[in-house]
Amino acid sequence: MKRKYNILLLVLLLAFGSCSFTSKVENDPDKDKLLVQIITLALEQLHFEPKDLNDEFSEDVYNTYLKQIDPLKRFLLKSDIKEFEKYKTQIDDQLKVYDITFFNVTNERLVQRMAEAEAYYKEVLAEPFDYTIDEEFNTDYEKQDYVKNKRQLKERWRQLLKFSTISNYDELIKNQEQENDSLPNDKPKVKKSLKELEVDARTETKKNLDAYYTDYVDDLERKDWFAMYINAIVEEFDPHTSYFAPTDKERFDQQMSGKLEGIGARLQKRMDYTKIVEVISGGPAWRGEQLEVGDIILKVRQEDEKDAVSIVGMRIDDAIKLIKGPKGTKVILTLKKVDGTIEDITITRDIVELEETYAKSSTVIKNDKKFGLINLPKFYIDFEDYNNRNAASDIKLEIERLKAEGIEGLVLDLRNNGGGSLKTVVDIAGLFIKDGPIVQVRSTKEPKEVLEDTDESIIWDGPLVIMVNELSASASEILAAAMQDYKRAIIIGSKQTYGKGTVQNILDLNRMVRNSSHGDLGAIKITRQKFYRINGGSTQLEGVKSDVVVPDRYSFVDIGERDQDNPLAWDKIDPVKYDYWNNYFDYDTTISNSKVRMGNNAQLKLIEENARWIKTQMDENVYSLNYKKYKAELDADQEQAKQFDAISEYKTNLTFQSLPYETALFETDTILKEKRVRWHKNLSKDVYLEEALNVLADLKMTYEIKKVATIKD
Repeated sequence: MKRKYNILLLVLLLAFGSCSFTSKVENDPDKDKLLVQIITLALEQLHFEPKDLNDEFSEDVYNTYLKQIDPLKRFLLKSDIKEFEKYKTQIDDQLKVYDITFFNVTNERLVQRMAEAEAYYKEVLAEPFDYTIDEEFNTDYEKQDYVKNKRQLKERWRQLLKFSTISNYDELIKNQEQENDSLPNDKPKVKKSLKELEVDARTETKKNLDAYYTDYVDDLERKDWFAMYINAIVEEFDPHTSYFAPTDKERFDQQMSGKLEGIGARLQKRMDYTKIVEVISGGPAWRGEQLEVGDIILKVRQEDEKDAVSIVGMRIDDAIKLIKGPKGTKVILTLKKVDGTIEDITITRDIVELEETYAKSSTVIKNDKKFGLINLPKFYIDFEDYNNRNAASDIKLEIERLKAEGIEGLVLDLRNNGGGSLKTVVDIAGLFIKDGPIVQVRSTKEPKEVLEDTDESIIWDGPLVIMVNELSASASEILAAAMQDYKRAIIIGSKQTYGKGTVQNILDLNRMVRNSSHGDLGAIKITRQKFYRINGGSTQLEGVKSDVVVPDRYSFVDIGERDQDNPLAWDKIDPVKYDYWNNYFDYDTTISNSKVRMGNNAQLKLIEENARWIKTQMDENVYSLNYKKYKAELDADQEQAKQFDAISEYKTNLTFQSLPYETALFETDTILKEKRVRWHKNLSKDVYLEEALNVLADLKMTYEIKKVATIKD
């Protein structure tokens, strides 16, 4: 399949190079127009599901781009929008002739308005805020209209700045109280008045905005804004298709090469906020266990600096520069947690440890029965040498080691596994079945291809449970779906997995133009294929629905593919022939028993209650600007959050043990020993794993009952 695709891609690239780009375009001094031509042609020819460039598409790009350049509606006026509206249905026509008038007009006006706004914030912050008056601020910016005039715009800035500053004000008051509480009774207390603290809070806000303008606004070049415009166009095709400007491409290449130095997290810009969308296995954030998907970074402080820098509204490139740093240095992040609480955490920067991205296993004792657990963070592979270390060969080896320990059942943990190599998925699935189809793959204008396991050997034929959650995506979904369709395993976890059933490829735009004099053009990540289960259904949007659904803190949070903008639709194709796993396991009875058990589990009820509370916190968008009320609301949230402390204090009666080959390594590798001790400690608090083992035990029991009954018959 890979060879077939490479040949097709080579033909397409040669076609680009030989017929599409005339000397007229190549000699065009406007690099932006060249980019438009290359990208629109690439999308039209290579995207899995090309879109018609029509008026509807034009309106979508129009709305997306305006939301991207002014998400808080703090720069543009209603009169500006009225002027722009004539382009609402013209963008598609402009794209077809490589016209960038809409971008030029909007960019020129935005730069002008941003320069004017610099005076607004300085005027507003020159005067004290009165936190005794009753006033509210609504952060639902999408429902707000653009203001009519500059007077109203200045008032919007006043509210924005007061809202931003009240958190600084509260923090300064709290810090002073904590500092005084820590002093001995014979030491004089530090006592700044509320008036002085209010001045300090405004000063901090102004310092952050000054830095925002100096380091971000003034530093932005036309090419930066144009890259944003290009992405507004390409992201209308689907959420995983995107344009990489040259600097973005360089950063992507570093990530793909495994050279990850910093905190070990993937960030994404949402409105004016920087959000955690992935915590990378093996990285310092992952090891610290304080950062989680969905957290928003509000401020960044270096260990050798006294003041934190707000990154709200900051370009993500600049935010990353503040967060990243040399190995061994510390960074302090102020987070708005998923549950709405504000928290400071310290992370020691490091390089992601590749070893921690590999499969690892453990035996676990429950009620005198020994089971096996394998954790797989991602489906890794060495593309240059498949016989080198890869996820499939490692999983096979771990199963063999666990079998030698006499396990009675196996749990494969795919939680938070975002995917990886397709070949390893097929090979891993083959470890649990005799042979047969694993996944169907379809490309535009190409017949579907069925990827099969052809090796008749079975490495594990005993009870199997696969654990997933909302962040299990792509390759994880393929494996879980195949095992579910064969009735080979019980899937336990979130209501459904992430729902990413598409494949992307990176295309270097420089290879598409001959003798270009415009410098580096960047690259485009483009959706090329779609996955389908062997039963014919796509994993797109719907993901894999768990057989046993357990609540978690993301249960009501918009975090899956279905919650992204412009996802490809779910569809189905013809199923392929396959036979259910021939065994004595009673899946229906096991699943029914699990549902009854979970309905009586106080810990799971508390987790679901916490998930519902988190959802209400995330939906809250009206805040008081009266400090007493603001503080009371904050304290109430903190107090309510305490009732969920019991979630992290939960303990199981499970006992974990590393395999003999690892325990032998502990004598010389104390760091590895420490990692496994920590892993086992976390697992001992894992209510989801506890239920997975209950399911395994039930599967084992029903197997023995049915086998005896069959023999008697």
